[in-house]
Amino acid sequence: MLYDTGLRVGELVQVDVDYLHLDDDPAYLAIPADIQKDYPTDRSPKYEEMNLAVDESTYDTVSRLRSYLNNRWRESEALFPSRQADRMTTESVRRVVRALAVEAGVHPQSIEGGTGEAGDVTPHTLRHSVAYRMLHEEGGYTLYDVRNRLRHATIKTTEERYDHFDRI
Repeated sequence: MLYDTGLRVGELVQVDVDYLHLDDDPAYLAIPADIQKDYPTDRSPKYEEMNLAVDESTYDTVSRLRSYLNNRWRESEALFPSRQADRMTTESVRRVVRALAVEAGVHPQSIEGGTGEAGDVTPHTLRHSVAYRMLHEEGGYTLYDVRNRLRHATIKTTEERYDHFDRI
């Protein structure tokens, strides 16, 4: 879900099951304003709630989420509950992402060329991947679109982090 939506890890751990709208077409995740770190304010409307599309065709995310929800070990309001608390912590999500990347043999690519170690993959690495995909693989997106998807407070933040993606 991180790789599909571009959520921050701090936002992901606050997502409740009822924020998912998997039966809508297209499926989406409604992110209430109170769990968003920040959202676009520079020449774009402030959102009460941000709806992020959940892509069924490319990453099979909707089917995977449905399967996960139907087979969860514990019923919970939280999308990702913890065994010790109501919700997973940001650190536990980081550990899970790192462990799954190592298990799957995922190696992050560097803009300068080369690859990193699987243990270098973090939730934020997946967030950067959303920007890269939007600008290079999906086509037709601008830095403003990336800013809106990742919910940066200003376009300047997006330009500082991803302008080099736009020139590759």
